[in-house]
Amino acid sequence: MNAPVFSNHGCRLNAYEVEAMKDLAGQAGLKNAVVVNTCAVTSEAVRKARQDIRKLRKAHPDARLIVTGCAAQTEPETFAAMQEVDAVIGNTEKMQPETWHGLSADFIGETEALQVDDIMSVTETAGHLIDGFGTRSRAYVQVQNGCDHRCTFCIIPFGRGNSRSVPAGVVVDQIKRLVDKGFNEVVLTGVDLTSWGADLPATPRLGDLVMRILRLVPDLRRLRISSIDSIEVDDNLMQAIATEPRLMPHLHLSLQHGDDMILKRMKRRHLRDDAIAFCQEARKLRPDMTFGADIIAGFPTETDAMFDNALRLVNECDLTWLHVFPYSARPGTPAARMPAVNGKIIKERAARLRAAGAAQVDKHLTAQIGRTHHVLMENPHMGRTEQFTETVFDEPQIEGSIVRTQITDVRNGQLIGTALLG
Repeated sequence: MNAPVFSNHGCRLNAYEVEAMKDLAGQAGLKNAVVVNTCAVTSEAVRKARQDIRKLRKAHPDARLIVTGCAAQTEPETFAAMQEVDAVIGNTEKMQPETWHGLSADFIGETEALQVDDIMSVTETAGHLIDGFGTRSRAYVQVQNGCDHRCTFCIIPFGRGNSRSVPAGVVVDQIKRLVDKGFNEVVLTGVDLTSWGADLPATPRLGDLVMRILRLVPDLRRLRISSIDSIEVDDNLMQAIATEPRLMPHLHLSLQHGDDMILKRMKRRHLRDDAIAFCQEARKLRPDMTFGADIIAGFPTETDAMFDNALRLVNECDLTWLHVFPYSARPGTPAARMPAVNGKIIKERAARLRAAGAAQVDKHLTAQIGRTHHVLMENPHMGRTEQFTETVFDEPQIEGSIVRTQITDVRNGQLIGTALLG
């Protein structure tokens, strides 16, 4: 084995950072190594990371095994104690060239073996210049990292640190570079995206950044934004939703629940009526808007009536793409000390939420039959609509192109499309 093997867990931001780490490791000449980029969002995520480490050690017995990511940041001793692991590096250190030069040396000393500093002391987020990942059609640009909020269930601020923003000029320059390389769609990503700008001069907002990108990069065909906190959406972002067709009509919302008491115990900043009002307003401004959402099932103290409020929110907000998380206690968080819901009940409630989500997907797919969409091709036979819906073609299309498409049917949870001329 020469080139290092990377295994990624968790979010799109983690996947983005893996691509940046590949570049850094390559520049440092790292060889015969396995790098595991962990997630800490749930206890299950940490368990899966440990399981993956053991499997990778068996598969690559002679490789140097390096662990990084959010779980490595929050639980460095856990991973350092694993006999399979040679080095543990934190979320800040994994983005520094000197870290990889040290790891590529013939011998990893004690200093290199455990490099996890205080993430809360980090004040900047570098704009890592990568050429996108996953497909040749879509690129992801990290514009923000960290989170200043302290939701009672969440360990992520302790893995990512406080909120830091990449300056708008750096973001625009990177997007221009990506468009010049042929990317037709760019996705803005971060940990708490709607907090972008709070730490920059004049405290711009995410909507300001979106409008600036669309104005200064006229050749960008499609701009997409990843998960947002709807209560923090600013007027300019709403204006962009209403007036900018190049901003895709798909928003993933960090809702987490639909009951006011649970939302307060979560220390969220919105109530259920706020979520409903936002979705109604966004869809009024952009009728083809679709929503995804994160929802937690079985948060401590959740009663049947509270859960019903969460379940009803799926229809009241007309959510389509659900990410359902069975509640998982994270040691050190306030929610871990609250009265727990029985594990069997949590699983049952999560299953009911997923079923509701599946019904919403079916409704969305059926409603697209007969409509025309512009599909960004991820490979010769599959692409995604403006609403991020998978669409398949019998006839091959050009990867990375945007194809005007007639939706003719639904099959296996995907739209069936026929390319149109013009």
